[in-house]
Amino acid sequence: MTAQTVRTQPRRGRNLKISLTRSPDQVEAAQRLRYRVFSEEYGSDLGATVPGLDADAYDAVCDHLIVTDEDTGEPVATTRILHQQSAAAIGGFYSAGEFDLAALGQLSGTMAELGRTCVHPDYRNGGTITLLWAAIAEYLTERQVDYLIGCASISMADGGGRAWRIAQHLQQQYLSAPECRVTPLRPLPHLTHPETHKTEDIPALIRAYMRLGAKVCGEPCWDPEFRCADVLVLLEVSNLAGRYSRHFLRKPA
Repeated sequence: MTAQTVRTQPRRGRNLKISLTRSPDQVEAAQRLRYRVFSEEYGSDLGATVPGLDADAYDAVCDHLIVTDEDTGEPVATTRILHQQSAAAIGGFYSAGEFDLAALGQLSGTMAELGRTCVHPDYRNGGTITLLWAAIAEYLTERQVDYLIGCASISMADGGGRAWRIAQHLQQQYLSAPECRVTPLRPLPHLTHPETHKTEDIPALIRAYMRLGAKVCGEPCWDPEFRCADVLVLLEVSNLAGRYSRHFLRKPA
């Protein structure tokens, strides 16, 4: 996938385009969308050094996928991908600041990290998320990535009960093999909540991860800056390609 690659998809009067970029202007637009979504959902100022921007040092070394509504010109979804080759330039993956990733270092193959994924609330439908994941799958295939990791976030706006229940459910249903377990550097406090967990409470992006065959690599980490709980997810790209190649990847010419 090149920086000029675009794909359009009309949906309910919307014309969505996705592009891969490192353009400073486009990245700044993505940072504004991230700030809006994350600050509203997690109730955090994100430690922003520039008002209204969710930005950090990783943005400069990541490839950014941005979904734009061509009818308005506004970004409506975004994610960033940190390839293993670029991670060395900044001292490692972002998730290493939340988890001990030593076990994953034993995996044979190339790794990339997905991060800061968000979708505008008005665009949280199957079409937008499918478009985003199609571009991610294409990127992973073209860059010969074997494993995708990422921190999947759950809001703790209610004090942490919902995050704890969801994390427990994910570990019960989607736990990785023992050799792929990671340890949170700041464990989420153990809370006792007798309420029955409802699967519809799982955030849409985490549900998408699980449908694609991702696994949760153990206990959640508490992120006080974002006021959320993060679980480390691991996706073996060969499983993604095998199960979803016809759905996500374009057929060869």
